Amino acid sequence: MSNLTFKLGAHPINWVGEDVREHGADTTYETILNDIMKLGLTGTEMGRKYPTDEDVLKRALDSRGIQLVSQWKSVLFSAPEYRESELAAYRAHVEFLSRMGSKVISTAEVGGSLHFDPRRTPNEKEVLRLDEAGWQSLAEGLNAAGSIAAEYGMKLAYHHHGGTVVESDEEIDRLMAMTDPSLVWLLYDTGHAHYGGSDPLALLRKHYDRIAYVHLKDVRQQVLDEARAENADFVTCIRKGVFTVPGDGCLDFQPIITELLSRGYDGWAMLEGEQDPALHPPFDYALRALIHIGKLAAEVGKGAQA
Repeated sequence: MSNLTFKLGAHPINWVGEDVREHGADTTYETILNDIMKLGLTGTEMGRKYPTDEDVLKRALDSRGIQLVSQWKSVLFSAPEYRESELAAYRAHVEFLSRMGSKVISTAEVGGSLHFDPRRTPNEKEVLRLDEAGWQSLAEGLNAAGSIAAEYGMKLAYHHHGGTVVESDEEIDRLMAMTDPSLVWLLYDTGHAHYGGSDPLALLRKHYDRIAYVHLKDVRQQVLDEARAENADFVTCIRKGVFTVPGDGCLDFQPIITELLSRGYDGWAMLEGEQDPALHPPFDYALRALIHIGKLAAEVGKGAQA
């Protein structure tokens, strides 16, 4: 799609679940990368099925003309006692991504989360929101991690995320206000924005100058409404099929694509579905999403010429 200003890739989470381990459990990394190549895409994120041996991974990517764009990094900066070990782990993560030629680090605080915080127990039911001290510690930790990323010419891209302490509009605003804009950037995710109660377009416009990376994900509103009525947690929502690819859910991507193109966004945007691949064939859904985005981009082009 030559009329796009940004680079488009596909996240392996379309093929293999990260939070729901049974989704795509038997899918090989070769299948994922071959599908991405057949889709004509040149970027991906690290997935749990990808080779951990760097040489093997590089060969697999290079032979298909695919760039490793990023890899999720959980952090526990809201608890000061974890700071030193977390920053050491962050540096190792940055070094790996730097060797792979990546420029952004998808980063999310897991403190307080039911599913990601190692301190939580199975019988707990609610995300533990941060207190003032927790927010201050998180901001300080992110600034320090962002400084490490900058040493390698990379950007920490904070991923606001369902089921974590930074998912609502107010929490995203607070994180942006409390962190150094030269060190902490935003990973703008359309699906997680809607899931967290934000207007994705308004969020994009409000924080565009901080956005270093984009995830394009849609939401099935009926599934979300039913899950909310049942007070379902985040992973249960995934199992129910709350997310899908752009064009298959309730979000209007026309103004979002228009905004990205009109502002000349030239970073990476990753297609995400995060749904059961047995029910929603990843290649077919990704292809439909690409066609949808292509049509939206073409409409923007026609408008610019009129």
